[in-house]
Amino acid sequence: MKIELENVKPRDIERRSFEIITEELGDRKLDPDKELIIKRCIHTSADFEYADSLCFSDNVVAKAMDAIRQGACIVTDTQMGRSGINKRALARYGGEVYCFMSDEDVAATAKANGTTRATASMDKAAQMDKPLIFAIGNAPTALVRLYELIEEGKLNPALIIGVPVGFVNVVQSKELIMKADVPYIVARGRKGGSNIAACICNALLYMIDDRRD
Repeated sequence: MKIELENVKPRDIERRSFEIITEELGDRKLDPDKELIIKRCIHTSADFEYADSLCFSDNVVAKAMDAIRQGACIVTDTQMGRSGINKRALARYGGEVYCFMSDEDVAATAKANGTTRATASMDKAAQMDKPLIFAIGNAPTALVRLYELIEEGKLNPALIIGVPVGFVNVVQSKELIMKADVPYIVARGRKGGSNIAACICNALLYMIDDRRD
């Protein structure tokens, strides 16, 4: 069998990838405000299910971009997620990216309380006196704790990106976030990952930069 390769220059590979995504979506019309986020998640994962599984609260994209412009910081639940976010772009608006999972005090708190480090990380983040975006791609326990903190009136996030991947309490934790009265972008179901969490953050940053005067 002869294998034919597309002749695509290196600088055109991403553009061609998005052309293929658009072609394979066919006649499906995506909300223009959400289109780039959905297509970037598909581009990152090669999984077209994100066109259906990504859920957005009302006006969340505009709210998230406003929060970033006002200096919101991003808290992740993995170092992988943190490393994948465009920190230079975020810094242009005064924001930073944090991950507390490796902190000694977080490990000690988790051990003392019999919780996961992700849970303890959310408690530490809740003490920050800054507008916060949470990008959760790994730990459903982080989403559960965020929901509890919101219900207790101890946290009011600017945005929760809830896309942990897995099987144990993954679906349930995402549903909890969609019940909370906060802006959210959630990948319903079992799919997700730290790469998807970072991808959504970067899509928002790209959209802001693209709309700058």
